[in-house]
Amino acid sequence: MRIVRTAAEVRAIRPSLGKLGFVPTMGALHDGHMSLVAMAGQHCDAVAASIFVNPTQFAPHEDLAKYPRPIEADLARLEAEDVALVFLPTAEEIYPTGFDTRIEVGKIAERLEGAVRPGHFSGVATVVAKLFNIMVPDIAFFGQKDVQQTRVIWQLVRDLNLAVEIKIGPTVREPDGLALSSRNIYLNATERAQSTALFKGLRAAEEAFAGGVSDAPTLRQLTEAPIRQTAGLIDYVSVADPDTLAELDRVGPRGAVLSLAVRFGTTRLLDNVILGGNSVVHA
Repeated sequence: MRIVRTAAEVRAIRPSLGKLGFVPTMGALHDGHMSLVAMAGQHCDAVAASIFVNPTQFAPHEDLAKYPRPIEADLARLEAEDVALVFLPTAEEIYPTGFDTRIEVGKIAERLEGAVRPGHFSGVATVVAKLFNIMVPDIAFFGQKDVQQTRVIWQLVRDLNLAVEIKIGPTVREPDGLALSSRNIYLNATERAQSTALFKGLRAAEEAFAGGVSDAPTLRQLTEAPIRQTAGLIDYVSVADPDTLAELDRVGPRGAVLSLAVRFGTTRLLDNVILGGNSVVHA
């Protein structure tokens, strides 16, 4: 496994890697990340990953400084999966002195997470575009747990004619249903126990939808009910169009994305399920 820190080093190695699958990460790797690495290995000749805690997608009051960075453990996990190349840049490599360009994706980045975290998806889109230009992957792999991010990246690739295919892997969960996230380590014991209410709410709405309920307000209420029995503070529960993420009054033949964001103390958790159609939103 080659570990490199500059774009020039990546470009020197890239021609030898053949059809390349790329998994961009912010580190603190868990089984969800590793499922994407495995997925990339099934589709490509070689797999590359990046580990970069991107400062431009964090607001000043967010957790950039304390975001977990277990780099040695992360590298060991990637090496065990036969990853060929790991790009481990500094902030100065990605954003050199004088850097002054940002990508704004538009309406899909202004809803849900974009409304709660203004500027977040501009930071995501900008760094992903840079990583794609440096790595030049054939296929890039992202997880459905961050469903809005997958739609923003698909929009970016489509609108800017970027020569990379996007594949989405399913959400990986703990046995009790909590979606894996690098931020789960912030939860204390009480918060961790209560966090299972997110998936309970999503499953309740999913089961109601399977039984014929398509009214979006009812589905939102079913999702919220178990969460309101906890100390979790709901940022939003959304029933949205699978392509635009515009809110729906009723789930139609095209299905919907049921997503939520909930705060337990200082920890903010995201999760979602797909109602109707495929269980994974495919870009």
